[in-house]
Amino acid sequence: MIIGSHSIIYSKKPDADRAFLRDVLKFPSIDVGGGWLIFGLPPSEVAVHPGEKNNVHEFYLMCDDVEQFIAEMKSRKIVCGPIHNQGWGMLTEVTLPGGGKLGVYQPRHGRPKAMAVKKKAR
Repeated sequence: MIIGSHSIIYSKKPDADRAFLRDVLKFPSIDVGGGWLIFGLPPSEVAVHPGEKNNVHEFYLMCDDVEQFIAEMKSRKIVCGPIHNQGWGMLTEVTLPGGGKLGVYQPRHGRPKAMAVKKKAR
C-alpha cells in the first residue's frame, strides 16, 4: 500500500537549493526531466502533534551529532543557527542558498524501525 513519502521544500531559488541538497548534503537524486531533481532521503518517521488547525506540516532532517553537523557546514561557509535544547533533541537550523531555513536536529527520543516495503507481485 504505502511505499514511501514525498516531502516538498518551496524555494525562491530552487536550483541553488537543489545544488545544496546534491552537493553539500550529498543526497542521491534522479533528474525526472529538465533538471528537475528528486532526492532520496534516509529512513524517515512521522509524528502527529496537537494543534489549533489542520494542514500545518513541518520538515526536519536528523543527524547523529548536531555539533559536528554545524562544524561541517561552517567549513563550507554555510550558516547554521545556535543549538537549542528542546528536550526531545538538540535543534539547529541551516540557511539554504535560496534563503529558507531547514531544521536539523540530533534526536534524543526513541526511533522506530523503518517501515518495510513489500514488493508488489507481478
